[in-house]
Amino acid sequence: MILRGGSMKKVVYNKYGSSEVLTFIEEEKPTVEDKEVLVRIYATTVASGDIRQRIGSRHSLPLWPISKLAIGITKPRNPNLGFDFSGRIEAVGPGVTKFKVGDDVFGITGKGTNMEYRSIHEDGLFTQKPDNMSYVEATSVPFGAHTAHYFLGKADIKQGDTVLINGASGAVGTQAIQMAKEYGAHVTAVCSGKNHSIVKALGADEVIDYNTEDIYKNKQYDIIFDTVGKMSYRKSNSILKKNGKLLLPVFGFRMLMMMLITSITKRRKVVCGVASESREVLDDIRDKMSKGVLKPVIDREYTFDEIRTAHDYVEKGHKIGNVVINI
Repeated sequence: MILRGGSMKKVVYNKYGSSEVLTFIEEEKPTVEDKEVLVRIYATTVASGDIRQRIGSRHSLPLWPISKLAIGITKPRNPNLGFDFSGRIEAVGPGVTKFKVGDDVFGITGKGTNMEYRSIHEDGLFTQKPDNMSYVEATSVPFGAHTAHYFLGKADIKQGDTVLINGASGAVGTQAIQMAKEYGAHVTAVCSGKNHSIVKALGADEVIDYNTEDIYKNKQYDIIFDTVGKMSYRKSNSILKKNGKLLLPVFGFRMLMMMLITSITKRRKVVCGVASESREVLDDIRDKMSKGVLKPVIDREYTFDEIRTAHDYVEKGHKIGNVVINI
């Protein structure tokens, strides 16, 4: 074990509620075990998943009450929020072979990233940061791109496919547009009118303003990627081709049941789930970032001390891409 002296600042939540439950504390820097690295975190994000967990209610959590059992009934089991991170390795355990002190890295961890330091196993879901991106830019990509890669892969996306992306201006949606276009698909983006130019700039071929237009037009799609889990299953079926797939990273029990049913009886499939961790996929995402194929989309940037304000903004549900915390 290697002990790094000194303290660090972090944000925790010990009860559910508004952004006011977020508390700054000081504690000792983490230690690193044999195969772990110590990352000095320079940037992280506030995602919609952070808001759902912080609120912890039937309304905010998908798959209630199983999700509530998982995160804690009366209070959070894990008081740390945050998924994406970027930073620099400051210490390594004696058994580490894949990284060295001074490496700039970025990635995802479910253990929490709202802190100045985080110890992570060297086989965790992180990799070298692209040289052409800042810490703030790099941390805005991995979660959305990793999720988009997983679901579009499940749909066997190919050149010429027609793809409808609902929630196209969000963290997953903005990366899904770019990834689907790389495959050679024809992309229709669903978002509010004010975000029309943003999704077009990312490569969307067509845009539907959900405030003024009917999403469920007569046009049919090979893939519907509902990144926010708000589309009707019955209506989605009406615009899904015979062998099409409805992709749902956010889902409830009804959609989970439909996935089981359609896997056996239907040509049209419902695909729900959580993206499985893959260093190989993250390395591929990094290469695409380095080549400019995948670009960061950042709505707002806040300081660490402004994290409550960042939570309040994301909770409104209208962020574009990501909201980044510059630690």
